[in-house]
Amino acid sequence: MTIPAGGTRTYRLAQLDDYSRLPRQQFPRSTPLSLRLEARVSSTAIPGTWGFGLWNDPFSMGSFQAGAGRLLPALPQAAWFFYASPPNSLSLRDDRPAVGFLMATFRSLQLPSILLAPAVLALPLLAWRWAARRLRRFGRVFVGQDACLLDRDPTEWHSYGLDWEASRVAFSVDGGEVFQTELAPQGRLGLVIWIDNQYAAFRPDGTVAYGRLPYDQPAWIDVRGINLFIEQG
Repeated sequence: MTIPAGGTRTYRLAQLDDYSRLPRQQFPRSTPLSLRLEARVSSTAIPGTWGFGLWNDPFSMGSFQAGAGRLLPALPQAAWFFYASPPNSLSLRDDRPAVGFLMATFRSLQLPSILLAPAVLALPLLAWRWAARRLRRFGRVFVGQDACLLDRDPTEWHSYGLDWEASRVAFSVDGGEVFQTELAPQGRLGLVIWIDNQYAAFRPDGTVAYGRLPYDQPAWIDVRGINLFIEQG
């Protein structure tokens, strides 16, 4: 999957998924599940984000695809290999990495989307860093996350594995386990493989930023051998 070179005016996304036309409660994946695939990318420093794994599309990105049903926002649930370039900073925790090639999970309270509507009233407070810092800390009550940096060259072919159980997620590379966490997502998830040119940041100092990054040449992610299967107990 390739996105072209260009400036910051246009959001550029190449994505493969199995949920874009489904309501969130009908997403096709549930625990226990294993994902195996091989992947490589065009550069170690692609501006924006790319990755592969499982999530619940919490910000309703599927709603922008032709024919996809509208989805209300939800709190994030995810287990994935995730690359975020600077100036991304995608962690509510100060003791976990927020940029780079990550193995990461999100486990949030399963609240009905309609109950998140009052949170919109708090969005103007993000303009003040003192308020944003407090909201960031408060968010940890509802959103749990864990992450670890992966020391591999993503421009070379590697085999990646993700084993999702109700109480743990194990990440493996080239057949060997490299990270395990007890913070596992819950609910129904979908497979996503993507590359894009956006960034988002919610930094410890209260800085909030979002936008698109320029590319001076095309960028791509190459994937093969995708396998999803149910774990046998």
